[in-house]
Amino acid sequence: MYLTRLWLDSRNAQARRDLGNPYDMHRTLVRAFVADEQQTPPRFLWRLEPQISWSTPPVLLVQSEQAADWSHLQALPNYLKRLPESKNWVLDNWLAPEQRYRFRLFANPTVTREGKRYGLAVEEAQLAWLARQGERHGFAVETAIVTASDILKPRKGQTSMSLQRACYEGILQATDTTRLHTAVQAGIGPGKAFGCGLLSLARV
Repeated sequence: MYLTRLWLDSRNAQARRDLGNPYDMHRTLVRAFVADEQQTPPRFLWRLEPQISWSTPPVLLVQSEQAADWSHLQALPNYLKRLPESKNWVLDNWLAPEQRYRFRLFANPTVTREGKRYGLAVEEAQLAWLARQGERHGFAVETAIVTASDILKPRKGQTSMSLQRACYEGILQATDTTRLHTAVQAGIGPGKAFGCGLLSLARV
């Protein structure tokens, strides 16, 4: 599995466009995985990291099962602030039963009622959603806080949509490494094309 950090230059017009619209950002990132528009892109996850301060450049984290070719971004004048930084890591080497991890997850917490999906905006409901995801995906949440909660508004032409987003951080414990492996690899919850679902882990 490959993990890449991209530092964007927010002074660049295209970078600002992508940062302002998750649909455009996803479309730009797809180009790193396909040779042309006819090719079906592989699954990948991405997340815009929280900015430490206004003076630091926006950072994108991209996780994929195949190596990406970032030359198209490097060819865009001033789109990137610095060269992409990628590493290949073996997920199985990180996961162990009962191991505790610090985690970060930007997710689209939802509930389905009468066949329609609704975003969860109340923190208590968002944390309950996370606990249910843990039961489903092989981990138990020890501690968690919602560090940010907002509405994403991806736009495709004249069509727009709204997604409730929550940023979770805390500590979890692996209860089923097979299911947790799948969750890290495939992402958690809906909205993955728009920067949600990427679960990052670091051993405690």
